[in-house]
Amino acid sequence: MVRTMTPAALQARMRRLAVAVIRLAGELPRTRIAEAIGGQLVRSATSVAANYRSACRARSPREFVAKLGIVEEEADETAFWLELIGECALISPARLAPLSREADELLAITVASIRTARANRAANPQSAIRNPQCS
Repeated sequence: MVRTMTPAALQARMRRLAVAVIRLAGELPRTRIAEAIGGQLVRSATSVAANYRSACRARSPREFVAKLGIVEEEADETAFWLELIGECALISPARLAPLSREADELLAITVASIRTARANRAANPQSAIRNPQCS
């Protein structure tokens, strides 16, 4: 059974990931390398939430899909930085696991949303976005 998530719930989930990543970045060692990686991670994770919020306010189905594409890229980058932190042993695997899982899930949800939006647009090219705002 596929569970449908409302745009507002998805927006909240992405915001929670951003907050959790900000907190994780504060736990990184105070080295030049860790701070550089942490900065990249914070930028990508907060971008996921900000760009999804922007997608929810899209003025057209085409703009919605384009903005979701940015969310996809940033979610994938977030997953990458989390993996790199793990490979460099900057944070314990137990601490990283839930964040990595959430980043992967949000990436999968975003990819599925893009596919659905594209299919809907192809089936009805004149359609408008029914609910352009998440909240």
